[in-house]
Amino acid sequence: MKTTHIPLLLTIILGVLIIGCSSSDKEVTEVDTGSDNTIAAIDAFPALAFSSPVEIKTPADSSNRIFVVEQAGVIKVFDNNSAVSSSSTFLDIKSKVSSGNELGLLGLAFHPNFKTNGYFYVNYTKSNPLQTVIARYKANPLTGNVADVSSETILLTYNQPFSNHKGGSLQFGKDGYLYIAAGDGGSAGDPANNAQNKKSFLGKILRLDVNVTTKGNYGIPADNPFVGNTEGFYEEIYAYGLRNPWKISFDTGSDRFFAADVGQSVKEEINLITKGGNYGWKIKEGKNCYSPSSNCDATGLIEPVLDYGRADGDVSITGGYVYRGSTIASLAGKYIYGDYASGRIWALELDGNTVKANTLLMKISGTISTFGQDSEGEVYFANYASGKIMKLGVN
Repeated sequence: MKTTHIPLLLTIILGVLIIGCSSSDKEVTEVDTGSDNTIAAIDAFPALAFSSPVEIKTPADSSNRIFVVEQAGVIKVFDNNSAVSSSSTFLDIKSKVSSGNELGLLGLAFHPNFKTNGYFYVNYTKSNPLQTVIARYKANPLTGNVADVSSETILLTYNQPFSNHKGGSLQFGKDGYLYIAAGDGGSAGDPANNAQNKKSFLGKILRLDVNVTTKGNYGIPADNPFVGNTEGFYEEIYAYGLRNPWKISFDTGSDRFFAADVGQSVKEEINLITKGGNYGWKIKEGKNCYSPSSNCDATGLIEPVLDYGRADGDVSITGGYVYRGSTIASLAGKYIYGDYASGRIWALELDGNTVKANTLLMKISGTISTFGQDSEGEVYFANYASGKIMKLGVN
Protein backbone atom coordinates (compact mmCIF):
# COMPACT_ATOMS: atom_id res chain seq x y z
CA MET A 1 0.00 0.00 0.00
CA LYS A 2 1.32 3.42 -0.90
CA THR A 3 2.08 5.66 2.06
CA THR A 4 -0.17 8.66 1.53
CA HIS A 5 0.51 10.76 4.57
CA ILE A 6 2.94 10.87 7.46
CA PRO A 7 1.62 8.72 10.31
CA LEU A 8 1.64 9.96 13.88
CA LEU A 9 4.69 7.89 14.69
CA LEU A 10 7.52 8.37 12.27
CA THR A 11 7.93 6.23 9.21
CA ILE A 12 11.36 4.68 8.96
CA ILE A 13 12.50 7.29 6.47
CA LEU A 14 11.22 10.28 8.41
CA GLY A 15 12.56 8.72 11.60
CA VAL A 16 16.05 8.78 10.15
CA LEU A 17 15.63 12.43 9.22
CA ILE A 18 14.41 13.36 12.70
CA ILE A 19 17.26 11.57 14.44
CA GLY A 20 19.59 13.59 12.31
CA CYS A 21 17.99 16.99 12.90
CA SER A 22 16.20 17.05 16.25
CA SER A 23 18.95 16.54 18.79
CA SER A 24 19.68 20.25 19.10
CA ASP A 25 15.96 21.14 19.06
CA LYS A 26 16.91 24.53 17.65
CA GLU A 27 14.04 26.90 16.96
CA VAL A 28 14.21 29.15 13.90
CA THR A 29 12.22 32.36 14.24
CA GLU A 30 10.70 33.77 11.06
CA VAL A 31 8.47 36.68 12.07
CA ASP A 32 9.16 40.07 13.60
CA THR A 33 6.37 41.48 15.79
CA GLY A 34 6.98 45.02 14.59
CA SER A 35 9.04 46.04 17.61
CA ASP A 36 12.39 44.92 18.93
CA ASN A 37 10.93 41.49 19.69
CA THR A 38 10.44 38.44 17.51
CA ILE A 39 8.02 35.58 17.96
CA ALA A 40 9.78 32.45 19.13
CA ALA A 41 9.17 29.00 20.54
CA ILE A 42 10.33 28.90 24.14
CA ASP A 43 10.99 25.79 26.19
CA ALA A 44 8.03 26.19 28.54
CA PHE A 45 9.22 23.69 31.16
CA PRO A 46 12.99 23.20 30.84
CA ALA A 47 13.16 20.41 33.41
CA LEU A 48 10.45 18.31 31.79
CA ALA A 49 10.24 16.01 28.79
CA PHE A 50 7.59 13.47 27.86
CA SER A 51 7.35 10.21 25.97
CA SER A 52 5.54 10.65 22.64
CA PRO A 53 3.28 13.55 23.73
CA VAL A 54 0.07 13.81 21.69
CA GLU A 55 -2.14 16.18 23.70
CA ILE A 56 -1.84 19.19 26.04
CA LYS A 57 -4.84 20.22 28.11
CA THR A 58 -5.77 22.57 30.97
CA PRO A 59 -9.00 22.16 32.96
CA ALA A 60 -11.18 25.13 33.82
CA ASP A 61 -10.71 24.67 37.56
CA SER A 62 -8.41 27.57 38.55
CA SER A 63 -5.67 25.10 39.53
CA ASN A 64 -3.16 26.37 36.95
CA ARG A 65 -2.21 22.81 36.04
CA ILE A 66 -1.21 21.39 32.69
CA PHE A 67 -1.88 17.81 31.62
CA VAL A 68 0.15 16.07 28.91
CA VAL A 69 -1.05 12.88 27.23
CA GLU A 70 1.58 10.30 26.33
CA GLN A 71 0.56 8.08 23.43
CA ALA A 72 1.25 4.76 25.18
CA GLY A 73 -1.52 5.42 27.70
CA VAL A 74 -0.29 7.80 30.40
CA ILE A 75 -1.45 11.29 31.41
CA LYS A 76 1.06 13.47 33.27
CA VAL A 77 0.20 16.53 35.37
CA PHE A 78 2.26 19.43 36.67
CA ASP A 79 1.98 23.09 37.67
CA ASN A 80 2.04 25.64 34.86
CA ASN A 81 5.27 27.15 36.08
CA SER A 82 8.47 27.36 34.05
CA ALA A 83 10.44 26.43 37.16
CA VAL A 84 8.52 23.19 37.76
CA SER A 85 11.00 20.36 38.36
CA SER A 86 8.87 17.26 37.90
CA SER A 87 5.53 15.90 36.74
CA SER A 88 3.39 13.19 38.29
CA THR A 89 1.28 10.45 36.77
CA PHE A 90 -2.40 11.40 36.74
CA LEU A 91 -3.63 8.30 34.89
CA ASP A 92 -1.92 5.15 33.65
CA ILE A 93 -4.02 2.90 31.40
CA LYS A 94 -1.22 1.39 29.33
CA SER A 95 -2.66 -2.06 30.03
CA LYS A 96 -5.86 -1.09 28.19
CA VAL A 97 -4.34 0.84 25.29
CA SER A 98 -3.09 -0.51 21.99
CA SER A 99 -0.48 2.02 20.86
CA GLY A 100 2.04 2.57 18.11
CA ASN A 101 1.98 4.26 14.72
CA GLU A 102 -1.40 6.07 14.81
CA LEU A 103 -2.88 4.07 17.67
CA GLY A 104 -2.84 4.95 21.35
CA LEU A 105 -4.28 7.29 23.94
CA LEU A 106 -5.06 10.21 21.63
CA GLY A 107 -7.54 12.55 23.31
CA LEU A 108 -8.39 14.15 26.65
CA ALA A 109 -11.13 16.56 27.69
CA PHE A 110 -12.17 17.80 31.11
CA HIS A 111 -15.83 18.12 31.98
CA PRO A 112 -16.87 21.79 32.25
CA ASN A 113 -17.69 21.06 35.91
CA PHE A 114 -14.48 19.11 36.51
CA LYS A 115 -13.77 21.19 39.61
CA THR A 116 -16.87 19.81 41.31
CA ASN A 117 -17.44 16.40 39.69
CA GLY A 118 -13.88 15.31 38.86
CA TYR A 119 -14.94 13.87 35.48
CA PHE A 120 -12.67 13.76 32.47
CA TYR A 121 -12.89 11.90 29.16
CA VAL A 122 -10.35 10.04 27.07
CA ASN A 123 -10.17 8.66 23.55
CA TYR A 124 -8.00 5.57 23.07
CA THR A 125 -7.62 2.51 20.88
CA LYS A 126 -7.76 -1.08 22.10
CA SER A 127 -7.08 -4.38 20.38
CA ASN A 128 -8.96 -7.69 19.95
CA PRO A 129 -11.02 -6.31 18.31
CA LEU A 130 -9.40 -3.08 17.19
CA GLN A 131 -11.71 -0.35 18.46
CA THR A 132 -11.83 3.27 19.50
CA VAL A 133 -13.02 3.74 23.09
CA ILE A 134 -14.53 6.94 24.48
CA ALA A 135 -14.47 6.64 28.28
CA ARG A 136 -14.99 8.71 31.39
CA TYR A 137 -12.74 8.65 34.44
CA LYS A 138 -12.81 10.48 37.74
CA ALA A 139 -10.08 12.32 39.61
CA ASN A 140 -9.58 11.11 43.16
CA PRO A 141 -9.93 13.35 45.11
CA LEU A 142 -11.72 15.80 42.83
CA THR A 143 -8.93 18.35 42.84
CA GLY A 144 -6.09 15.87 43.25
CA ASN A 145 -3.31 14.88 40.90
CA VAL A 146 -4.34 11.21 40.71
CA ALA A 147 -7.24 9.67 38.82
CA ASP A 148 -9.11 6.58 39.92
CA VAL A 149 -8.16 3.93 37.34
CA SER A 150 -11.09 1.75 38.46
CA SER A 151 -13.60 4.51 37.71
CA GLU A 152 -13.70 3.90 33.96
CA THR A 153 -17.15 4.26 32.44
CA ILE A 154 -17.26 3.49 28.72
CA LEU A 155 -19.53 5.81 26.76
CA LEU A 156 -18.99 4.64 23.23
CA THR A 157 -16.91 2.18 21.21
CA TYR A 158 -16.66 1.73 17.47
CA ASN A 159 -14.71 -0.74 15.38
CA GLN A 160 -11.62 0.25 13.42
CA PRO A 161 -10.89 -1.53 10.12
CA PHE A 162 -7.23 -0.45 9.88
CA SER A 163 -4.52 0.89 12.18
CA ASN A 164 -4.34 4.46 10.85
CA HIS A 165 -6.59 7.54 10.69
CA LYS A 166 -8.06 7.58 14.19
CA GLY A 167 -8.45 11.32 14.71
CA GLY A 168 -8.79 11.20 18.49
CA SER A 169 -9.23 14.78 19.61
CA LEU A 170 -11.86 15.56 22.27
CA GLN A 171 -13.25 18.99 23.12
CA PHE A 172 -16.17 20.35 25.11
CA GLY A 173 -18.05 23.08 23.31
CA LYS A 174 -19.57 26.16 24.88
CA ASP A 175 -22.86 24.25 24.74
CA GLY A 176 -21.50 21.75 27.29
CA TYR A 177 -21.51 18.86 24.81
CA LEU A 178 -18.56 16.57 24.08
CA TYR A 179 -17.20 16.69 20.52
CA ILE A 180 -15.18 13.78 19.14
CA ALA A 181 -12.95 13.83 16.05
CA ALA A 182 -13.11 10.45 14.28
CA GLY A 183 -10.90 9.53 11.34
CA ASP A 184 -12.15 7.54 8.36
CA GLY A 185 -10.74 4.25 9.69
CA GLY A 186 -7.59 4.13 7.62
CA SER A 187 -5.96 2.34 4.74
CA ALA A 188 -5.77 4.78 1.81
CA GLY A 189 -8.50 6.49 -0.14
CA ASP A 190 -11.23 5.52 2.35
CA PRO A 191 -11.98 2.22 0.58
CA ALA A 192 -15.36 1.69 2.29
CA ASN A 193 -16.39 5.35 1.82
CA ASN A 194 -16.85 5.65 5.58
CA ALA A 195 -16.58 9.44 5.67
CA GLN A 196 -19.68 9.83 3.49
CA ASN A 197 -21.59 6.99 5.16
CA LYS A 198 -23.86 8.40 7.85
CA LYS A 199 -24.38 4.86 9.18
CA SER A 200 -20.74 4.85 10.31
CA PHE A 201 -18.99 6.78 13.08
CA LEU A 202 -15.83 7.00 10.97
CA GLY A 203 -14.80 10.20 9.19
CA LYS A 204 -17.04 12.31 11.42
CA ILE A 205 -17.29 14.89 14.16
CA LEU A 206 -19.53 13.31 16.82
CA ARG A 207 -21.40 15.22 19.54
CA LEU A 208 -22.60 13.64 22.80
CA ASP A 209 -24.48 14.87 25.84
CA VAL A 210 -22.48 13.37 28.70
CA ASN A 211 -24.90 14.61 31.36
CA VAL A 212 -27.74 12.25 30.51
CA THR A 213 -27.96 8.47 30.07
CA THR A 214 -30.65 7.96 27.46
CA LYS A 215 -28.22 5.94 25.29
CA GLY A 216 -26.51 4.03 28.09
CA ASN A 217 -23.83 6.33 29.50
CA TYR A 218 -24.56 9.36 27.32
CA GLY A 219 -27.36 11.02 25.40
CA ILE A 220 -27.96 12.65 22.02
CA PRO A 221 -28.26 16.46 21.97
CA ALA A 222 -31.76 17.34 20.81
CA ASP A 223 -30.48 19.53 17.97
CA ASN A 224 -27.97 17.09 16.50
CA PRO A 225 -28.60 17.18 12.74
CA PHE A 226 -29.80 13.59 12.31
CA VAL A 227 -31.97 13.27 15.40
CA GLY A 228 -35.14 11.38 14.56
CA ASN A 229 -34.08 10.41 11.04
CA THR A 230 -35.69 7.34 9.52
CA GLU A 231 -32.76 6.29 7.31
CA GLY A 232 -30.73 4.70 10.09
CA PHE A 233 -28.13 7.49 10.22
CA TYR A 234 -26.26 7.68 13.52
CA GLU A 235 -27.73 10.43 15.64
CA GLU A 236 -24.34 11.07 17.28
CA ILE A 237 -23.05 12.63 14.04
CA TYR A 238 -22.55 16.39 14.09
CA ALA A 239 -20.57 16.78 10.82
CA TYR A 240 -19.05 14.39 8.29
CA GLY A 241 -16.84 13.99 5.23
CA LEU A 242 -13.49 14.12 7.08
CA ARG A 243 -10.40 12.00 6.48
CA ASN A 244 -8.20 12.23 9.56
CA PRO A 245 -9.13 15.29 11.65
CA TRP A 246 -5.95 15.71 13.68
CA LYS A 247 -7.03 18.18 16.36
CA ILE A 248 -10.22 20.16 16.75
CA SER A 249 -10.68 23.28 18.85
CA PHE A 250 -13.16 26.00 19.75
CA ASP A 251 -12.21 29.66 19.73
CA THR A 252 -12.88 31.02 23.22
CA GLY A 253 -13.47 34.48 21.75
CA SER A 254 -16.03 33.56 19.09
CA ASP A 255 -18.30 30.74 17.93
CA ARG A 256 -15.77 29.34 15.46
CA PHE A 257 -15.05 25.60 15.57
CA PHE A 258 -11.85 24.53 13.80
CA ALA A 259 -10.81 21.12 12.49
CA ALA A 260 -7.52 20.40 10.76
CA ASP A 261 -7.79 17.45 8.37
CA VAL A 262 -4.77 15.48 7.18
CA GLY A 263 -4.78 14.97 3.42
CA GLN A 264 -4.33 11.94 1.20
CA SER A 265 -1.52 12.88 -1.15
CA VAL A 266 -2.00 16.45 -2.41
CA LYS A 267 -3.66 18.78 0.11
CA GLU A 268 -3.82 19.52 3.84
CA GLU A 269 -6.82 21.51 5.03
CA ILE A 270 -8.43 23.62 7.76
CA ASN A 271 -12.21 23.56 8.13
CA LEU A 272 -14.71 25.65 10.04
CA ILE A 273 -17.14 23.05 11.33
CA THR A 274 -20.86 23.70 11.28
CA LYS A 275 -23.74 21.47 12.31
CA GLY A 276 -24.66 18.97 9.62
CA GLY A 277 -21.81 20.05 7.35
CA ASN A 278 -20.32 17.71 4.75
CA TYR A 279 -16.60 18.46 4.32
CA GLY A 280 -16.18 16.46 1.16
CA TRP A 281 -13.85 13.52 1.73
CA LYS A 282 -13.46 11.33 -0.32
CA ILE A 283 -15.23 13.20 -3.08
CA LYS A 284 -12.72 15.98 -2.56
CA GLU A 285 -9.28 16.36 -0.97
CA GLY A 286 -9.01 19.94 0.13
CA LYS A 287 -10.47 21.99 -2.71
CA ASN A 288 -9.49 19.39 -5.32
CA CYS A 289 -11.58 16.55 -6.71
CA TYR A 290 -10.37 13.18 -5.46
CA SER A 291 -12.94 10.52 -6.36
CA PRO A 292 -13.51 11.01 -9.23
CA SER A 293 -10.29 12.91 -9.93
CA SER A 294 -12.10 15.52 -12.05
CA ASN A 295 -15.61 16.85 -12.60
CA CYS A 296 -16.70 15.66 -9.16
CA ASP A 297 -20.14 16.62 -7.90
CA ALA A 298 -19.48 19.16 -5.15
CA THR A 299 -23.15 19.90 -4.49
CA GLY A 300 -23.68 20.55 -0.80
CA LEU A 301 -20.00 20.19 0.12
CA ILE A 302 -18.29 22.75 2.36
CA GLU A 303 -14.84 23.78 1.18
CA PRO A 304 -12.00 24.27 3.66
CA VAL A 305 -11.21 27.85 4.60
CA LEU A 306 -7.59 27.04 3.75
CA ASP A 307 -5.77 24.21 2.05
CA TYR A 308 -2.10 23.89 1.22
CA GLY A 309 0.04 21.64 -0.96
CA ARG A 310 2.95 19.40 -0.16
CA ALA A 311 5.74 20.80 -2.29
CA ASP A 312 7.70 22.13 0.69
CA GLY A 313 7.45 19.02 2.86
CA ASP A 314 4.26 20.16 4.62
CA VAL A 315 2.48 16.81 4.47
CA SER A 316 0.62 16.32 7.77
CA ILE A 317 -1.31 19.18 9.33
CA THR A 318 -1.64 19.55 13.12
CA GLY A 319 -4.53 21.71 14.23
CA GLY A 320 -4.15 24.29 16.96
CA TYR A 321 -5.95 27.13 18.74
CA VAL A 322 -6.98 30.72 18.24
CA TYR A 323 -4.54 32.82 20.21
CA ARG A 324 -6.26 34.67 23.07
CA GLY A 325 -3.24 35.37 25.25
CA SER A 326 -1.64 38.67 26.22
CA THR A 327 2.03 37.97 25.50
CA ILE A 328 1.96 38.45 21.71
CA ALA A 329 -0.49 41.17 20.74
CA SER A 330 0.09 40.65 17.01
CA LEU A 331 -1.36 37.12 17.21
CA ALA A 332 -4.64 38.08 18.90
CA GLY A 333 -7.57 36.32 17.24
CA LYS A 334 -5.41 34.32 14.84
CA TYR A 335 -5.56 30.54 14.51
CA ILE A 336 -2.17 28.99 15.30
CA TYR A 337 -1.48 25.67 13.60
CA GLY A 338 1.44 23.67 12.27
CA ASP A 339 2.63 20.78 10.17
CA TYR A 340 3.78 17.64 11.94
CA ALA A 341 6.38 16.69 9.37
CA SER A 342 7.90 20.01 8.30
CA GLY A 343 7.88 21.66 11.73
CA ARG A 344 6.39 24.86 10.34
CA ILE A 345 3.95 26.94 12.39
CA TRP A 346 1.56 29.53 10.94
CA ALA A 347 -0.92 32.15 12.11
CA LEU A 348 -4.14 32.15 10.08
CA GLU A 349 -6.19 35.36 10.11
CA LEU A 350 -9.77 35.12 8.88
CA ASP A 351 -12.33 37.70 7.90
CA GLY A 352 -15.47 35.63 8.31
CA ASN A 353 -14.75 32.55 6.19
CA THR A 354 -12.21 34.34 4.02
CA VAL A 355 -8.47 34.14 4.52
CA LYS A 356 -7.10 37.58 5.29
CA ALA A 357 -3.53 36.43 5.94
CA ASN A 358 -1.64 33.20 6.57
CA THR A 359 1.73 34.06 8.08
CA LEU A 360 4.62 31.70 8.66
CA LEU A 361 5.78 32.21 12.23
CA MET A 362 8.65 29.74 12.51
CA LYS A 363 10.08 26.38 11.63
CA ILE A 364 11.29 24.01 14.31
CA SER A 365 13.52 20.96 14.18
CA GLY A 366 11.39 18.01 15.20
CA THR A 367 7.72 17.12 14.82
CA ILE A 368 4.63 19.01 15.96
CA SER A 369 2.14 16.47 17.31
CA THR A 370 -0.28 18.76 19.13
CA PHE A 371 -1.04 22.25 20.35
CA GLY A 372 -2.47 23.33 23.69
CA GLN A 373 -3.93 26.43 25.30
CA ASP A 374 -3.77 27.43 28.94
CA SER A 375 -6.36 29.31 31.00
CA GLU A 376 -4.81 32.64 29.94
CA GLY A 377 -5.16 31.90 26.23
CA GLU A 378 -1.45 31.32 25.66
CA VAL A 379 -0.57 28.67 23.07
CA TYR A 380 1.81 25.72 23.46
CA PHE A 381 2.86 22.85 21.23
CA ALA A 382 4.49 19.48 21.72
CA ASN A 383 7.64 18.41 19.89
CA TYR A 384 6.92 14.71 19.49
CA ALA A 385 10.53 13.91 18.58
CA SER A 386 12.13 15.51 21.64
CA GLY A 387 9.20 15.22 24.08
CA LYS A 388 9.44 18.90 24.93
CA ILE A 389 6.53 21.27 25.50
CA MET A 390 7.15 24.61 23.82
CA LYS A 391 5.32 27.91 24.27
CA LEU A 392 4.87 30.75 21.81
CA GLY A 393 6.52 33.86 23.19
CA VAL A 394 8.82 36.72 22.26
CA ASN A 395 12.53 37.26 22.61
